[in-house]
Amino acid sequence: MTLAGLALAQAVKARALELGFDRVAIGPATLSHGADFERWLDTGRAGTMEYLAETRAERLDPARLLPGCRSVVAVALNYAREDDGAEWRGVARYARGADYHNVMRPLLHALRDYVSAAAGAQSRASVDTSAVLERDLAAAAGLGWVGKNTNLIAPGLGSYFFIGLVLTTADLPPDDAVPDRCGTCTACLDACPSAAFEGPYALDARRCVAYLTIEHRGPIPDEFHAPIGDWLFGCDVCQEVCPWNRHAPPARQAVPRSTPAPCSSATSPPPRGSAGSARTRI
Repeated sequence: MTLAGLALAQAVKARALELGFDRVAIGPATLSHGADFERWLDTGRAGTMEYLAETRAERLDPARLLPGCRSVVAVALNYAREDDGAEWRGVARYARGADYHNVMRPLLHALRDYVSAAAGAQSRASVDTSAVLERDLAAAAGLGWVGKNTNLIAPGLGSYFFIGLVLTTADLPPDDAVPDRCGTCTACLDACPSAAFEGPYALDARRCVAYLTIEHRGPIPDEFHAPIGDWLFGCDVCQEVCPWNRHAPPARQAVPRSTPAPCSSATSPPPRGSAGSARTRI
């Protein structure tokens, strides 16, 4: 680790915050849960999300997206809100603003360009529509820890945030990983309306209300009609009960509010394949 490398990393972080991201961390372009992801796919827990298996190789190796990738700049964009009215009932918080892909992409592109110019490197911006395990890479960078509800949780920020990545061939000094701070708490596991968690850190997407109301293709099995209840698009229950979200700060104006449509389709769905939050599906 050199002084030049440390200065470059600090400059990259400062630029990310200037652009409007709420948190930034730097880590290696390596995965720690690749084997878990493969087992999860092989046991059918991804449900009808065939695209995850189709892009398995790319998701397991960031260098397939950016040859020579050595480092990852992970950023968080807060989407928590305080003042949503009854018209948003049944819609997950992440979907109550403008399409976050359109909001984050220009910011990530600006950060990508900065990293490339400052480091003399090749870089690529990535959101959750790219074939990358963004939560795993963000956790390795120290953006937060993977909670028992499989969301990424950041101290002082909670889990109501989107993840963005800049993959780069630059060799940037990594930050320390954040230790797991879930402790003995099982609030998220106990509150899940559809019993989607097989245990801590283990989500079966086929039972998840968010999956069933957004990603699932085909009729929803009768057994889930009651657990889904009033949820129309997504589900926030496992985040609502998380103690780390009790004092999460509200989002700044980086994610503009969208206008709710009639309750049957309260928001336009994001592109298929988006996680919609700080969660991946393992």
